[in-house]
Amino acid sequence: MKTLALLHTQADGTLPKAALEAITAAQSACGSKPDIAVFGPGAAAAAASVAGLAERAFSLENEAVSAPRYGSDVAAELALIEASGAELVVAPGTSRMARSLPGAGARMGAAVDTHVVGFEPCGEGAPKAKRWFYRQRILGSFSRSKGPWVVLVDGGVFAPAEAVAGVATAVEGVFGPARTEVVGVVRPAADEQTIKPEAKLLFVAGAGWTKKQKDGLAHVEEAAGLIRGFLSKSGASLGSSKSIVDLQSEGTQALGFMTHMNQVGQTGASPRHPKGLSTCCHGEEPHVVGWRFIGERRAVNTDPNCGWAQGKADVLYVADAFEVLARLNELI
Repeated sequence: MKTLALLHTQADGTLPKAALEAITAAQSACGSKPDIAVFGPGAAAAAASVAGLAERAFSLENEAVSAPRYGSDVAAELALIEASGAELVVAPGTSRMARSLPGAGARMGAAVDTHVVGFEPCGEGAPKAKRWFYRQRILGSFSRSKGPWVVLVDGGVFAPAEAVAGVATAVEGVFGPARTEVVGVVRPAADEQTIKPEAKLLFVAGAGWTKKQKDGLAHVEEAAGLIRGFLSKSGASLGSSKSIVDLQSEGTQALGFMTHMNQVGQTGASPRHPKGLSTCCHGEEPHVVGWRFIGERRAVNTDPNCGWAQGKADVLYVADAFEVLARLNELI
C-alpha cells in the first residue's frame, strides 16, 4: 500500500518533533519508504531536510499556508495527497492537522481515524492500525477496506526519525480568497506554560493541597507558591486530579492556574513522561488510569493506606507534601 507522511512546519519553518514521529509511523505501516509531503512556511527546506527518508518528497510553500487556516490547509493537503497518489496518509495528531485533515479526508471520500498508536505490518494486505478503546483499557487493531485511508497518530508514541537530506519536488496548490486574517499570536510567557509534553517529569497536584492542614487552616496561596516555584525550577509539566479542578466550578477556593486541560485520569489526559510525581492525590483507579504510560511513578501522601500504596506507585513517600515540596525547592 502506497503510504504518505503528511507534515506541516512550525512558524519558524522547522518540522516539529511530532512530524518526525509521524515519519517513523509511516515507515512502520508497511515497512518501506513512504512518500513525504510538507506544507507551511519554509516547507521547501523542511521537505529537503528529510527527503532522504522518502521514496519521493513534496513541498508546498505558499503565503496562504503561512498560518493555520482551515480552508487553505485543506487545499494544501488535497494537493499534496493528489501529487503522491497514496492510499494511506499518516499525519501527526497536532492541533493544526486534527482541525483540517479530517475535512480533507471527507472531501476525498476517505476513511479517517485519529489517536493511532501503532501499526501491525501489512504483509500482502492493508496495514492494521492500533489504538486504545474503552478509556484506554483495551488496545485494539483494525484496518479499513475503503481507500484512501487517513490516519492521525498520537505524539510521544513513535521514536522521532533521524533526518536525512535529499531533494523535494515543489507542488502548487489551488487557493481561493482567504476569509480570515491572522493579525498576531497571543501566547502565555514560557514560565507560565504549565502543560509541557516534552518535559521529563510530570508533577500532579491533588485536592489535598487545598484542604485544611495540621493547624486546622487551608493554605491555598502557600500551596500555589510552592507548586509554581517547583514547576519553574524543575521545568516539570503540571497535571491535576479531577477533584481539584472541579473545586473551581463549585465556588471553592482552589489553585487558579489549574484547569481541566491539566487533568490526568480516566476523564482526562494520559501523558507519556518518563517520570511522574503525584502529590495529595488519592491514587484510586479513575486517576491512576491516566498514569499507565508514565515510566516511573512516585507519590507523596500522608495516608499510608491510600490507593498509591496498593502497588500502583513504584515509590510512595508517606509525608506532608508542603514540607516535601518546600525542601525540594531548596535543593533545586
